[in-house]
Amino acid sequence: MQTETFWQLGSNSPDNASHFATISRWWAELSGKEVTWRQRLIPPNGDLSVLNWETQRFDETILFDAAETRGITLYWRKSGSTDERNTTPHKLALDHLHQRLYVFPRSQQEVVIQIGVPEEVYRALVVTNPQIERSTSGKDQILTLKDDLQQLEIKISLGAENFEQLKRLLRVED
Repeated sequence: MQTETFWQLGSNSPDNASHFATISRWWAELSGKEVTWRQRLIPPNGDLSVLNWETQRFDETILFDAAETRGITLYWRKSGSTDERNTTPHKLALDHLHQRLYVFPRSQQEVVIQIGVPEEVYRALVVTNPQIERSTSGKDQILTLKDDLQQLEIKISLGAENFEQLKRLLRVED
């Protein structure tokens, strides 16, 4: 699978039109979804790898009500708003792996906009030497980890395959 798709206004690449069609389909699929919107100034040397895409003050998370392309212009509406917005790019780069589109607007050549599907953020819990209990529920094995200090109880239900994998990881036998 191709991990990135590029389109550029005026490009002679034979794939330019199909790349724009791919990006247009991805853009249309954002309708009804929550997206992140981040805008950054392109460094004078043009090196985009130095840009900090961590959330900053004016970044937004938006629920798109409608997203479509007409010609080469990207249109969208924020949920609950009747105002349609748009931007006409001179270049687009779609990162399929991270589900992010980089838009280089024709009207602001020094700016790049990153539009993407928010990443899932996992919260890590650290439990040191918890009390461990094992029980069964049907075919599943239930592991219960208790930490009295944090007043935390974690129940983990493992099917037969996952339980066997856990045993292999711990190198123990039943």
